[in-house]
Amino acid sequence: MRKLVGVGYRRELAAWIASRPPEIGWLEVTAEHFFDGDRETLRALRRHYPLSVHGLGLSLGTPGPLDPSSLDSYAEVVQAADPRFITEHVAFTRTPQVDLGHLNPVPRTRSSLGVLIDHARQLMDRCGRPLLLENSATAVALKGEMDEPEFLNRLCDRAGCGLLVDVTNLYVNSRTFGFDPARWLSEIEPRNVVQLHIVGYTRRGERWIDAHAEPIQPELYDLADLALARSEVRSVIVERDENIPGPEALAAELRALEALHVG
Repeated sequence: MRKLVGVGYRRELAAWIASRPPEIGWLEVTAEHFFDGDRETLRALRRHYPLSVHGLGLSLGTPGPLDPSSLDSYAEVVQAADPRFITEHVAFTRTPQVDLGHLNPVPRTRSSLGVLIDHARQLMDRCGRPLLLENSATAVALKGEMDEPEFLNRLCDRAGCGLLVDVTNLYVNSRTFGFDPARWLSEIEPRNVVQLHIVGYTRRGERWIDAHAEPIQPELYDLADLALARSEVRSVIVERDENIPGPEALAAELRALEALHVG
């Protein structure tokens, strides 16, 4: 049986990952975690697992040229990791004047779409790998000329990229802005969805947050199952950055994800 699921590589999980547990079928490496070197770790990981390289700070939604230093570093990580595909966010992290240090939403306008298309093509040309772009969680509703599924479908069609659907981000946004996440998924072109992210959401009062800090809740498994039923997803990555549990708990989540609909 094909292995669909995996984890984001974190130093705290390195020993478990190196033991090659049967539950892990994929690894995602965060590009920025390797900007300072350690290429040998990447080469070792790629010998045992299919990899994807995930970026946080290329700021594809910022008008103007991509930051050349960040792009060079990202491309070097890709060369060392030899991933099946590369990923980034439908977001911006900097303006021409300042690095904001976190992901921010882009307005869903034709102008923003053009910026993302140009940058997506540039990134694929530079790295020579298929690109997937991720929907981001946000607490701000920006006015735009189209809804998010239409925006993402147009982006994929015109840039020639695919989607990394973050199930948790989708669920968090649906609670924040009061829409049906299942309907959102039904409006996404199925062939565009190649990878999923999932982790438990955090709730603080009336705020819903993707803090990468909680076990996966049942409603997120249900939403992931729906996405898997609609699309030929190649991998599902569990992202934990805080409150990282022991291998037994993570392995149980991976087994539960592997048991979901796989087409």
